[in-house]
Amino acid sequence: MPKKPKNIPIIAKSESGEGIFISTMLVEDTDQFEDVKHSHRDDYHLFSLQLKGTTSFEIDFQKYTIESPSIFYIHPNQVHRVVSFENVSFSSLAITNASLSQENLKLLEEITPVKPLLLSPEKLSMVSEVVTLCLRFSERKEEKLYHSLLKDSCNVLVSLIASYYLEETHSADKFSRFETITKSFKVLLEHNFVAVKKPTEYAQLLNISTPYLNECIKNTTGYSVTHHIQQRIILEAKRLLYHSDNSVKEIAGELGYDDYPYFSRLFTKVAGISPLAFRNKNFE
Repeated sequence: MPKKPKNIPIIAKSESGEGIFISTMLVEDTDQFEDVKHSHRDDYHLFSLQLKGTTSFEIDFQKYTIESPSIFYIHPNQVHRVVSFENVSFSSLAITNASLSQENLKLLEEITPVKPLLLSPEKLSMVSEVVTLCLRFSERKEEKLYHSLLKDSCNVLVSLIASYYLEETHSADKFSRFETITKSFKVLLEHNFVAVKKPTEYAQLLNISTPYLNECIKNTTGYSVTHHIQQRIILEAKRLLYHSDNSVKEIAGELGYDDYPYFSRLFTKVAGISPLAFRNKNFE
């Protein structure tokens, strides 16, 4: 049996020094891109505008079929691979944290994870215009303010895409108190799920009571705070089980569990399958 990599592979594209890579291409089939057929993470945020064709993606163990015209976003934390391309025409922007504005970084943390989003003709026209502008700036390396022009135009594109995703999740101009707290909780969870595992600890970080936090989260998402904490931990465990050769005990330790049997029981309860059974079932 082939040995798994010790860590989840990371494919880096930001080789130009600016932390930005933007291109347009036509892909007839998956064989043109061998690297992306294998599960990996990227060291950048990936945005794609698919103009024609069909793409099948697997992102964190969920399969998506992307029809055209669509936009989709993949966060650097997300493990993903391309299952297939079928005569696809698309434009892609890869941009690192360093080249994103702080406002956009915050927005992306709040909306992750998202699904591919079909575009109306009006939105397609708007995104296409901004993509064209970004591509034109990327070619004008002789400009004295080249990087500023490229960076700012690409951040406009990111803001536009993020705004379309936000429209899908909330149509009103302002978020309710419950929704604001839920967004803050999800950001805290993403950054602290290894070290912070109790609802009371998140409530303290947000300066609210635990019952009120639970009320907010359940009202907005339909699930409890504990459910979200456990789901995030088990997602990371699945990533490590599938993409590394670390033992279940080592993975439990990485995720902050010294009590390996407890972690194994938790995984089985949440995932409906034991850690070892999950690894054996999904190993290719």
